[in-house]
Amino acid sequence: MSNVRTETLDEASKLINGDRQANYGTPQENFDRIAKGWSVLLETDVTPEMVALCMAWLKMARLVNGPHHDSYVDGCGYMALASELSEGK
Repeated sequence: MSNVRTETLDEASKLINGDRQANYGTPQENFDRIAKGWSVLLETDVTPEMVALCMAWLKMARLVNGPHHDSYVDGCGYMALASELSEGK
């Protein structure tokens, strides 16, 4: 059964499980690299999970100006990655 919610989640899944990892490294590697930089800039400890949550929030903040399909897709992807990065806590 195809509907907008399924299509949005499927698109997000294809992005986070496809070329993005080949381009940027694993989510753990990429978000760890970002977290280290943000930790220096913000003068506080930032975790890879927090990076994913902040990126999801960025996408939500952009949606205040109106719907943008890519922001919904990317937001879903970042939330899925945050869930993965939170494993083992």
